[in-house]
Amino acid sequence: MSATAAPDRVRRILITGISGNLGRRVARVLSQYEIISADLYPPAPDIPAGKFFQLDLSTAAGKSKLGEIVEKECPDAILHLAFIIDPVRTGITDDRRMWETNVAATQHLLEAVAGVNRNARRVRLFVFPSSVSAYGPDLPGSVGEDAPLKAHTLPYAVHKREADEICRQMYPRLNGCAVYIFRPHIYVGPTMDNYILRAIRGQPSGRGWLANFCGRRGWRLPLLLPASSRGENQLQFVHVDDVARVLLWTLKTFRDGQLEILNLSGSGPPLTFAECARIANTKVVRLPSARFVAWLLKLIWALGLSGVPPQALPYFLGSYTMDTTRLQETLGADYAQVIQFSSREALADSFRG
Repeated sequence: MSATAAPDRVRRILITGISGNLGRRVARVLSQYEIISADLYPPAPDIPAGKFFQLDLSTAAGKSKLGEIVEKECPDAILHLAFIIDPVRTGITDDRRMWETNVAATQHLLEAVAGVNRNARRVRLFVFPSSVSAYGPDLPGSVGEDAPLKAHTLPYAVHKREADEICRQMYPRLNGCAVYIFRPHIYVGPTMDNYILRAIRGQPSGRGWLANFCGRRGWRLPLLLPASSRGENQLQFVHVDDVARVLLWTLKTFRDGQLEILNLSGSGPPLTFAECARIANTKVVRLPSARFVAWLLKLIWALGLSGVPPQALPYFLGSYTMDTTRLQETLGADYAQVIQFSSREALADSFRG
């Protein structure tokens, strides 16, 4: 990268969600920094997690401890990656507990930053990966960063919208701490495991005996669409390694005191839902109506066969794409080195090996 590191600004980094899909990839590219990390679950032994704290951010004690870490460990930058995306994989399926982890913990963490920065700017950078889902499931073309956030129905999307809003509301209280909000599209790549990618792969994503039974036999599930859908709704993807490179780039080049909001996806054109199915070689089954699809999703969720929340259906049927012009302009000459995968290449790489 053309940008050079600025060790006088950033040396110690707090990473929340170190054990998650993104956290594991980010940790591997931050060898030049001193890492402090936190997660509900301990990271794998091969993850360079630095000084690790095991915390449950859905509890008052966990949020309080996170605030203490900010105060006592004195991080220069915070990558706030902790967020429940896949309730089945994390084992947290209660909506209230999800909200406490996703939204209340973000608020508490930012209040801790405001506290330690009250008299002097100790935390210089706060980074939060929001989500394309914060915009809502059916967008009028490729939206820019100024588009309204209209997420609904799906708790994860609603929580991303609320946490995104909290970051922007808290920014003026952080005494010069830069806040970078990225709104990435769907994370993919060979190391990724989430219910969206499993659905595209046709993998049973539930944790019930039926999912285990089908998984052991290598049985694949079809993608379900209503008969009225031709699968022409459009999606974008971003390779998780590109996201890790974006975060590293941000640590090296962030602008002091700035609020930056950047859409983030792979380069190139979006893919249709039907193209995604073809790339994954997954069968598409059309059912009489969207209502019938919704009923069947609820059934296979209840049976533990699928980990796809039934509320996610509008996000599978709608088109939601983003304009990433601002990202390209911000990265400038570094864009091609940081964003190395197109949406198509990123999704195809998920099936490598």
